Amino acid sequence: MTSQEPTTIAQLVDFAADRFGDLEGIVDGEVRWTFSELRTRIREASAALIASGIAPGDRVGIWAPNCWEWAVAALGTHLAGGIVVPINTRFKGREAAYVLNTARARMLFTVTDFLDTDYVALLTETDLPASIEEIVVLRGSVPATCSSFTDLLARATTADLDQVDERAAAVGADDLCNIMFTSGTTGSPKGAMLTHGATCRAFRAWSDVIGLDRDRYLIINPFFHSFGLNAGILACLMTGSTIIPHPVFDVPSVMQRIPEERISMLPGPPAIYQTILNHPDLATFDFSTLRLAVTGAAAIPVEMILQMRDRLGFEKVVTGYGLTESTGIATMCRHDDDPGIIASTSGRAIDGVEVCIVDPTGTEVPRGEPGEIVVRGYNVMVGYLDDPTRTAEAIDADGWLHTGDIGVMDPDGNINITDRVKDMFINGGFNAYPAEIENLMMNHPSIAQVAVVGVPDPRLGEVGYAFVVPAAGTDPQPAELIAWCRSEMANYKAPRFVTITDALPLNASGKVLKYELRDQAVALMEG
Repeated sequence: MTSQEPTTIAQLVDFAADRFGDLEGIVDGEVRWTFSELRTRIREASAALIASGIAPGDRVGIWAPNCWEWAVAALGTHLAGGIVVPINTRFKGREAAYVLNTARARMLFTVTDFLDTDYVALLTETDLPASIEEIVVLRGSVPATCSSFTDLLARATTADLDQVDERAAAVGADDLCNIMFTSGTTGSPKGAMLTHGATCRAFRAWSDVIGLDRDRYLIINPFFHSFGLNAGILACLMTGSTIIPHPVFDVPSVMQRIPEERISMLPGPPAIYQTILNHPDLATFDFSTLRLAVTGAAAIPVEMILQMRDRLGFEKVVTGYGLTESTGIATMCRHDDDPGIIASTSGRAIDGVEVCIVDPTGTEVPRGEPGEIVVRGYNVMVGYLDDPTRTAEAIDADGWLHTGDIGVMDPDGNINITDRVKDMFINGGFNAYPAEIENLMMNHPSIAQVAVVGVPDPRLGEVGYAFVVPAAGTDPQPAELIAWCRSEMANYKAPRFVTITDALPLNASGKVLKYELRDQAVALMEG
């Protein structure tokens, strides 16, 4: 392969093995493979998928925590010309089934033993999507109706390996690589269609801005998210950095792995660095290998940035902003920016991307005034899967992606995100959409109407508060409804509070007055 920058993920796998072959490519438990060995495993997985009937353009779901198998299954799918459909590990069976069904996935990779959860059992409690022909268990016990990852890999033949090369060469920059589902204010999740070329270009830019280069990268961001997949796995392949998956975010285990694996790149929300800085035994840990940090998604004290440099030894601390529909990236601070800029903004547009702040008519507002953040460039998604209406709502005729986020831009182009256009709230770093939660709650037989708002929470940032109008002849109890929600939806979506009410406040056109409910919720919590 030439030294030319890869424009597909298939090319990227060869690029990494050719340029960084003998360097350690991935570390997970007893697995310690070089980039050359990793390519061999990925090609085997790809050949096995071909032998199993996966054709170019077929969709393959992955519902599992960060592990080497996730990376090999995903990259193997890309080499076979398939499209990866990552699924949030916090989803319940019904939510995962919706994604698989909407994407018409032919195969699912999953686990049966993550955090005492059997994902296959969760899925079989629902109507299994008709498109799913096979479930492959990456880790854990293998039900009789499923295949093990080992069994799948055993299907690969020499002929299939020859086909891998043909398939990989046929993949183009404009072909879809991932369909990433993002919840929406109008209810059900939407599948953002993302391409190989945009993904490779965007995260080459990301890697260059932070200076990622043969680092040892503890990937705590989940692989199902753009940060874990693109800014994690793919960025490591681009820069010869070691992929070190971390399955569960908890600070003690992260602190332990830093000296064990000589970690130099540690991304995460501000809370992780703050917790490490406040740890009583901080002085006993050897963090001398730390070099790079990428953070964001919450307010950051300037003092924390300074302490990350002075006490934890980070040479570079960078913040950024993006959304699934923009291939996960739009703006970034630069590592040599003033700490105040890094702490108070999400940086400015990356090369080749335009970012603008506009009023409701789409007209740019003066610098320093708030408006909606819009993004235009190669990184904007192709559209939402099978949903031209919502695609047209998101991307206007001039190609601007309307993010739904409110921000202010300074004279240098740095943006500060101040609010959200609609009702979304952020729970522990996860976007929660009231319309989707309300749709799920309407499946409860005792609920006639429901409205959900976000309310402040000192630990999680915001949590859901539901106002419920009971169905006739029923007497639902808040605790029972909260427990039901926790069993039916991802934990970050499930409301923490429920108030039973006779009616919801409406405006003249019959729309629920969410701002009144927020005020009520805060008053009830304070009372």
